[in-house]
Amino acid sequence: MPANASAEWKGDIPTGAGTFNAGETLRGGFTYKSRFEGGPGSNPEQLIGAALASCFSMALSNLLAQAGSPPESVRTDAAVTFRLADGAPTITKIELVTVGAVAGMDESTFVEHANAAKVDCPVSRALAGVPEITLRASLA
Repeated sequence: MPANASAEWKGDIPTGAGTFNAGETLRGGFTYKSRFEGGPGSNPEQLIGAALASCFSMALSNLLAQAGSPPESVRTDAAVTFRLADGAPTITKIELVTVGAVAGMDESTFVEHANAAKVDCPVSRALAGVPEITLRASLA
């Protein structure tokens, strides 16, 4: 079953505005200022970060459960770096920071599972063109 999303932009780039819908509940707006100047609103890079953090957290939770240590929680933050590279706007780096609450697991085992989830997560695989995706994992 495909996951559906849509976006619409109206106007020119500096003064126009866009809206997006993802699924039935996620909606937002974006502008030049929200994307390039840190202004209010959302931007596509935040949506990519949310998609990767969500997918990674689910993948890690699944790996932990399969290893016999279902987590109480896995929280992941994603920082997406967007800048000019070779003269073109490019996502150059995504930094993941994840913290898991997993009873009875040592941190090195958790980090091993986190690294495996980073490789196996479908969104990670879709973002294979991003030059650098880092991960910092720790237990709560």
